Amino acid sequence: MKLPLFPLQSVFYPGETVPLHIFEERYKQLIKDCRKEAMTFGIPVFINNKISYGTEVQLVEVVNTYDSGEMDVVCVARQVFKILSFEEFMDGKLYAGGEVEFLEMENKADEDLRLEVMQKVEELYGIMDVPFTTISPKQFNSYTLAHKMGLSFQQEYELLLMTKEIDRLNFIKTHLEATAQVLTEVNRTKSVIELNGHFKNFDPLNFQDFKL
Repeated sequence: MKLPLFPLQSVFYPGETVPLHIFEERYKQLIKDCRKEAMTFGIPVFINNKISYGTEVQLVEVVNTYDSGEMDVVCVARQVFKILSFEEFMDGKLYAGGEVEFLEMENKADEDLRLEVMQKVEELYGIMDVPFTTISPKQFNSYTLAHKMGLSFQQEYELLLMTKEIDRLNFIKTHLEATAQVLTEVNRTKSVIELNGHFKNFDPLNFQDFKL
């Protein structure tokens, strides 16, 4: 399938709302074409100085149009794709395009695993003292809070390329466990540092028990 392409240094997951500020002439043209023809476009992830994978998005609404022609738009992310070919100008347009192949996703996963991952997210928020809004396990998936659990840009990209929900959930679970352990240790260290400078009562040691 051929898609117009709008490369960004960002990762968007299927089902995610994508707000964009449009200011370049080529993308103003793209949005006008999307409104006129009800077509979708792709946002390839620019990472490691290349674009290989991205997410198809669909224009939902043009929220604001400025005198300069700039726009604030809202899109929704749909499917993940692999780029097969790239051309700087698509069919005489100002914007780029290319042939893409959509990845086949498997979204089934054990309910207990979903619940476990969600609980670990809640635990992490608790360690960071950040409010957490409870989500039904049936509504929770690997993408729900993917941008809000401390994944690096590289990790977010790795998650995007995983086609099985069980793999995505296990990936997140491993990250959450490691992050929680680090933050717990940081909090413990902060407590120790805060104690420094205070007078402490030390229990006297019984020298008779010492051995060399």
